[in-house]
This record gives sequence, structure tokens and C-alpha cells, in this order.
Amino acid sequence: MTGISNSAEITLVRGDITEQVVDAIVNAANSSLLGGGGVDGAIHRAGGPAILEDCRKLRASHYGRGLGTGQAVATTAGRLSADWVIHTVGPVWSASEDRSELLASCYRESLRVADELGARAVAFPAISTGIYRWPIDDGARIAIDTVRNADTDVTEVRFVLFDERAYATFAAELGQ
Repeated sequence: MTGISNSAEITLVRGDITEQVVDAIVNAANSSLLGGGGVDGAIHRAGGPAILEDCRKLRASHYGRGLGTGQAVATTAGRLSADWVIHTVGPVWSASEDRSELLASCYRESLRVADELGARAVAFPAISTGIYRWPIDDGARIAIDTVRNADTDVTEVRFVLFDERAYATFAAELGQ
């Protein structure tokens, strides 16, 4: 289940991102950084109040208006097995506007933050493919292409896919 991205190995896991033992877990956050549904809600629930506390501090300082789409920022991981949560805001899919670069930016910026933290193993969800309605096949293509072409010191990028359809789509994109 591997592909090579510069020095990063790409692995796929079908499961719960909050259960991953990695240096950093990427959160498909909303711009408020204050929790929400889907992956965001699961990470906040599993990680506990320390994550929300860090997010509130970010909102009180550099991100008063919230985190912009395609940007990324890190907080503690609270009770999760990771050291950090990297929050990124994915774009909502649009049939009338190409927002692919914003989705790619989520992966690039998350890896940039991971590099700043010294994280070597990073777990990603399929950003924007849930309630933001990004088609899973296109989301997988953008995610894998972006990671493969990223200039990063991360050695393992783990895509954690919640259901069999997403897992199969990512596996096909990797040529597995």
C-alpha cells in the first residue's frame, strides 16, 4: 500500500483518524476553528478540551476572523495519540468554479506546518469530500498528486479513509 512522494511513503488505512498513532493528525476544520461536524467534531471530541482551548487562543490572536480556506495551523492534540493536530480549511465543491488549487493548498500547507513542527508521520482525512461535497475521485487525485509532488521532510503520509468507497478510490488512484 505504498507510493513514493519525494521521501514520503503514502499509506492507506480504512478506519478512524482519531485512533492513528502518528506525529500529527490533519483536521478538516471549518474556518472558525471551534469544532464542527464530521472529522472536525470527531477530532475535538476524542482530543478533548485542550484542542478547543488552543483554537480559542489562535482566534484571539492571529486568526480573529478565522482560518482561511487552503491555510493550515497547528494545535496540541490533547488526548489523541498524536503530538499535534494540524487544522486546515478545505473548500466547498462548486460545479461553477474550479477550487482545485485551494484543495491542493490544504495538503501542501499541512505538510509545510508538519515540517515546521518536525513531524515525520502525518495522517490525513479525505479533505472536503464529506459535507463539503467534493467528488471523492477528484479529491483522491488532488490529494495524492499534491502529496507526491510536495517538497517535504515528512516520511509517511497516511490517508485515513472512513469507508470502503473512499478507500477503494484512493487505492485505485495509487495504482493498487
